[in-house]
Amino acid sequence: MQYRKNEKTGDELSVLGYGCMRYTRKMGSIDREKADREMLLALDKGVNYFDTAYAYPGSEEYLGYFMEKYQCRDRMKLATKLPQYKVKKREDIEGFFSEELSRLRTDHIDYYLLHMLNDVNSFNRLSDLGIREWLLDKKKNGVIRSIGFSFHGGTEAFKQLIDAWDWDFCQIQFNYMDEHSQAGIEGLTYASSKGLPVIIMEPLRGGRLATGLPEKARKLFEDEMPEKRSPASWGLRWIWNHPEVTVVLSGMNDVQQVEDNCATASESTPGCLSTEELAVYDRVLKAIHEKIKVGCTGCGYCQPCPKGVDIPTCFSTYNASYADSYFNALREYFMCTTLRQKRSNASLCVKCGKCEQVCPQHISIREELVRVKKRFESPLFKIGAAGSKLIMKY
Repeated sequence: MQYRKNEKTGDELSVLGYGCMRYTRKMGSIDREKADREMLLALDKGVNYFDTAYAYPGSEEYLGYFMEKYQCRDRMKLATKLPQYKVKKREDIEGFFSEELSRLRTDHIDYYLLHMLNDVNSFNRLSDLGIREWLLDKKKNGVIRSIGFSFHGGTEAFKQLIDAWDWDFCQIQFNYMDEHSQAGIEGLTYASSKGLPVIIMEPLRGGRLATGLPEKARKLFEDEMPEKRSPASWGLRWIWNHPEVTVVLSGMNDVQQVEDNCATASESTPGCLSTEELAVYDRVLKAIHEKIKVGCTGCGYCQPCPKGVDIPTCFSTYNASYADSYFNALREYFMCTTLRQKRSNASLCVKCGKCEQVCPQHISIREELVRVKKRFESPLFKIGAAGSKLIMKY
């Protein structure tokens, strides 16, 4: 296993982290016997960063059981997340945190994140409830060692959040399909320039870049790369090729996945990919994107929209719904445009046309946003949006 140093704390973090959301389930509950084998193997292979959340069903409880049973708490850098979207009053913060400590059977959290903090407005709401003082007090007393946030949103919103406080680390989605969506490469380099360790989630898009590639894309990896590796291995190597990345999380739920990912982690370094290999990724992306509907490059010239529409995110998720998985894209669209304090849905468009005046690609943005709305914002979506509004209300 290789390690990258957290310069803020001095921690040596394994470049491969264990995402504790996708354990195998049996009769609705985590299959603890199977998960034990996978977790113990990961520990033995040198993985030391383990990521869970209050909202992952059964995950914190399982980790608490696992650490107690195998007496391995001191071998693990434990990360979990406050469900900030459920916090309505200051007392809620302490209530959720105390419950997490109890579930995890520990007296401290190494890396504590505000879960799905997607814009500055959400952080300002929490700040009004005293979250800054609460976090700093926990850090002063050693109960929380590092403070960060996980993010699903656009690049500009991410940079604004980075600048909103003196964070210790952050967590973003990043993979070779999302180089220019969500926080993207621009957000990654921005956070790194501020000295923040960056934790990567969804490196394989929930497995889509491992087992769900179009046949043409899969064949490109097989036929044009100089070495025989799995699509999953190539996907992870692309991320570790970036020196700004600290840890890549993988939701491993099979012993073979642990073996393969640890092997890839042991040999993937910044700059490990040649120019020729990187060119293959471009061709793979082209094969994936052959069904792309809107030629948006995510440049952001159209932003800000007077009505708050996040146009690049609307188009990136719309395209992904054809090139990747409709349900994954719908989920991302919901998280990035709807599950936030100020929504940025396509349906907010009033067809003023200001975006089209500055679009370098000369996209008929107003027409395309109508298609995005039709693709995603079904009656069922609106019911979910209404429910999220109640959750996010304060």
